[in-house]
Amino acid sequence: MNEVTTRPPIAGERADVGGVRGASPAQLHTAYLLSLGDDALIYAQRLGEWLTHAPQIEEDMALGNVGLDLLGQARTLLTRAGEVEGEGRDEDALAMLRDERSFRNVQLVEQPRGDFAYEMARMLWFASYQCELYSRLVDSADEVLAGIAEKAVKEVDYHRDHAAQWVLRLGDGTELSHGRMQVALEAVHPYVGELGEDYPAAVWASEQGIGVLPSELTEAVNSVVAQVVSQATLAMPEPPRWHARGGREGVHSEAMGYLLAEMQHIARSHPGATW
Repeated sequence: MNEVTTRPPIAGERADVGGVRGASPAQLHTAYLLSLGDDALIYAQRLGEWLTHAPQIEEDMALGNVGLDLLGQARTLLTRAGEVEGEGRDEDALAMLRDERSFRNVQLVEQPRGDFAYEMARMLWFASYQCELYSRLVDSADEVLAGIAEKAVKEVDYHRDHAAQWVLRLGDGTELSHGRMQVALEAVHPYVGELGEDYPAAVWASEQGIGVLPSELTEAVNSVVAQVVSQATLAMPEPPRWHARGGREGVHSEAMGYLLAEMQHIARSHPGATW
């Protein structure tokens, strides 16, 4: 593996999840698992905000179920990360007691809840990425991760289909819904490129047969999304002038701090409590 250089560590920050120069195999393995688990955890938190806000009660239930699927993925991935790390941290500690710079999720999933069209555009991109990811991770050399992927791939296939049906319905609907769906696709687009960026832990995991390179998923993901967009009589956005980056290294948008404050409040207010 080529030597990786990145920012110097922040005072007090753990070195177990950065994928920085000199990281051990266990640290890189842990970092890779955390990147997958954090994606699922943070998006589950965002989807939970839709309860009672969706356009119809059936959609309240549907988005809640998608969020619960992602939360289940997060729990198993974070549990596995704690096992590989070997320092006694369980899923609760990894979810509730890490600071913002220790989270490895892409910035796409942490963005604030917008309108319903925005959520369906975000879900279409993210679920399409997860479908390609988990379909390959079923052959992971990490047998626990392979088992997680085997279950998850069935769930995210439903997530992708659900989002696709709504994009079709809105894009090929009224003039108003068509316009709002197009705006949503363009608003999400600057954040999707990060899904396909190779980062140190993923490079290492791919070399070990544990994971896959995100860049190897991009063509298939783009093809799926483009097909849905075309069927919805919409247009794929032009390449953005700016795109999000740095989430895998712990660099997040302003929205992330507020999300974590809400998600972690109870656990941090009552340290050591069980429920």
